[in-house]
Amino acid sequence: MAGRWIEHWEPEDETFWREKGERIARRNLWFSVLSEHIGFSIWTLWSVMVLFMGPEYGVDPAGKFFLISTATLVGALVRIPYTFAVARFGGRNWTVFSAFTLLVPTVAAFVVMEPGTSYTTLVAVAALTGIGGGNFASSMTNINAFFPLRKKGWALGLNAGGGNIGVPVVQLIGLLVIGSAGAMHPRIVLGVYIPLIVLAGLCAAKFMDNLAPVQNDTGAAKDAARDPHTWIMAVLYIGTFGSFIGYSFAFGLVLQTQFGRTPLQAASLTFVGPLLGSLIRPVGGWLADRYGGARITLANYAAMAVATGVVVYASGIESLTVFLVGFTALFVLTGLGNGSTFKMIPGIFHAKAIAQGLRGEEAAAQGRRLSGAAMGLIGAVGALGGLAINLAFRQSFQTSGTGTAAFWSFLAFYGVCFALTWAVYLRRTTAVPAKPQLSYAEV
Repeated sequence: MAGRWIEHWEPEDETFWREKGERIARRNLWFSVLSEHIGFSIWTLWSVMVLFMGPEYGVDPAGKFFLISTATLVGALVRIPYTFAVARFGGRNWTVFSAFTLLVPTVAAFVVMEPGTSYTTLVAVAALTGIGGGNFASSMTNINAFFPLRKKGWALGLNAGGGNIGVPVVQLIGLLVIGSAGAMHPRIVLGVYIPLIVLAGLCAAKFMDNLAPVQNDTGAAKDAARDPHTWIMAVLYIGTFGSFIGYSFAFGLVLQTQFGRTPLQAASLTFVGPLLGSLIRPVGGWLADRYGGARITLANYAAMAVATGVVVYASGIESLTVFLVGFTALFVLTGLGNGSTFKMIPGIFHAKAIAQGLRGEEAAAQGRRLSGAAMGLIGAVGALGGLAINLAFRQSFQTSGTGTAAFWSFLAFYGVCFALTWAVYLRRTTAVPAKPQLSYAEV
């Protein structure tokens, strides 16, 4: 796949951006969104498949939580190699390849999704769907290189938000199938996605580009891994994206297990929260562009703590209505936080480049180099937060039959993230620095 290669790319040059760059960047953005959208749908496929798994499958709630946890884990781990594949093979070329590989888990699920299939086989096929989670990392790294710093919050938020919508869309398709054909026909859902995967791959091949300046740089990965801000932002991203993907996988099972909803009743509710969280992610990026990512992230964590308190209260009094209000608010806030935290990443590394004495395009290139590498690590760790949420739910339901204990642990973690955001990125010190200090309030 030699593909189309762009040799010269300077998005920070306003003349270049206005006359040529913006048009190309936007085109690549839209088709990146399409591929990532399908990737998210396949990654979260088993949050829908478990709704089709009645008693005849012989899998209890703990076993279903383990299935979705397996998909979450694999999706988190593959994000690291997917991040660096963009520089090695080109953004267009890798998007084509990663789109077509989604046929593997989809066709495999089509073959095995029936009563009598061994649990080991179901776990293996659920693990295959994890490759859909890798599409996010390669897509974000690719789009990060196309846009200037002043546009990154909006562009990355739109790219990720459009991808995140793949979660509620696959859940909505599952609802339509259960409501029309019944819970005995999961293969209809899979049949819908096979031609969509082919379409995404063909569109990427025809309309996307590779950027030659984005070259494979193993030094960038090492530098990003050594930088403490990479791991601080990874913790913050656990709280936002980890919550979003973990709740998206588990919401339907929580409704079935704790509130006794039927598959149809659960499916009719599960897609709303992920949909709202996905749609609002670009707003989080836009707010971060306007007011500073650290400020938006801090306020967002405070609101997430309040919403979690509502969910804990509703779980205690067994009120489905209050539970849905609190949980939907959590989904919205995770979306906002996803946008604001990812806007912070390129801003932090650009600010560090300036503090090191770099200026202009040189500083911008250094910021893109490190932020692109850091995004893969941060995205992988953030997705592992989704695994932690699913395992916490599994343990909570095994122990007490409800998710209340899990929600208490989530509330404590949001408090840690709030304190970390304030201490590292917003707290003002009065000491006179020996060398230029960074102001992260605006990142």
